[in-house]
Amino acid sequence: MRRTFLILLAASIAMLKVPLSARTGIWTGIISDSSCGASHDAMTEHGTKATDKQCTQMCVLRGAKYVFVNEGRVLMVKNQDLADLKTFAGDRVMVSGDLTGDTITLTKIVAPK
Repeated sequence: MRRTFLILLAASIAMLKVPLSARTGIWTGIISDSSCGASHDAMTEHGTKATDKQCTQMCVLRGAKYVFVNEGRVLMVKNQDLADLKTFAGDRVMVSGDLTGDTITLTKIVAPK
């Protein structure tokens, strides 16, 4: 009985250390920033609301990270140096990449069809 318990305990601990496998796919959503997440509604500059694109660009310049928002879920973008992130900041896009937990590694960003 004790041996069975120890085997089950060891197996449980081993499973916790195994990272979730990446899921490769294509998703549609918005390139946003970690400060605003899914909504840029609070962003105003001198009493005027900035566009989502302007807000994302300003927040990233101030230190926020790019995120990808898919169906309300905010995913951290692992490869922050991808050139297309700046191009499509604040825009609705279609991305391909690898999703692991709440982090996505993007391989391609295009305007949706």
